[in-house]
This record gives sequence, structure tokens and C-alpha cells, in this order.
Amino acid sequence: MKFKVVPEPAPSIDRIAEIQRAVPLVPDGETSCCVRVMERAGVPSQDRAKEWLTFLRALGLVEETDGKYRRLPKEVDPETLRSAFLQRVYLAEEVVATLDAAEEPLAAETVFERLADRLPQWERLRHTDPESVWRERVNRLLEWACTFGLAERVDGVYAGA
Repeated sequence: MKFKVVPEPAPSIDRIAEIQRAVPLVPDGETSCCVRVMERAGVPSQDRAKEWLTFLRALGLVEETDGKYRRLPKEVDPETLRSAFLQRVYLAEEVVATLDAAEEPLAAETVFERLADRLPQWERLRHTDPESVWRERVNRLLEWACTFGLAERVDGVYAGA
């Protein structure tokens, strides 16, 4: 299963660990978990906290069962996170591969254009401005790739690491 939800990028792996620690070890409902993430990790809203719960699931740090979330007793390991990001986040692998295949650093807009044909048809129909939504997702994926050491940002353009 691939996850599409990508929160605002974190500046470091430590921030991911901080947010993971805010999720309870004992399964709890989504609303309670969101409140904990907001209070303990300073996430500004419930919508942003939901994004984090989903992203932490993608990274293998949180699980959801019957509508309840719990933190998995795993250390936040950069190599494991890189692998989960590439394997379980929709378009992450393609974004990194696009950068790796490029002969020169690419602007986020160029990466989006090269991947635009990968946008699912139903996503095109779901949003009133699907290109705007996916441009933002590609921007976030690029920044996450930098956080995970899979890409580098220099002067507003991106290159493979």
C-alpha cells in the first residue's frame, strides 16, 4: 500500500522522532492521538496532526487498527526511514529517480512536469485544482527527500544525493 499524504517537511529526523513519541503506545482514537500530537509535539492543527499520523504509518512508526492508532516501539533509524519513504509513499521513489537521472539540478516545477502523467485519474477528478495539489505534494516530497538524505537542495533547485 502506498500513502499519498505528506505533511510539511521536518527539518530533521529528530523532529520525526519527537512526533512519533507523542503518539501513545496504547491504541487510542484518532481525535485523542491528534490532540496528543498537537500538545506534545507542537503540531498546529488537527488536520496537520492527522497528516502526521498517516505519514508515520507510511514510515512504519505508527500502526492503525480499527480506527485506533498506536506508536510502534521502534527507534527512528534514518536508513529504515529512507527505505520506507521510497517504498511506501506515493511518487517518492519516482521523485528521487527523476533527480538521480537528471544531468543537472532540477527545479521543483520541472520535477512535477516530468511526473505529471503519473497523477491518478481519480485524483484529477477529486480536486478542483489537482495540479496545484500535486505540485504541493511534489514540493513536499522533494523536501522530504532532502531530510532523508536522498536529495540535496542548492539555490532553489534539487539534485540527487
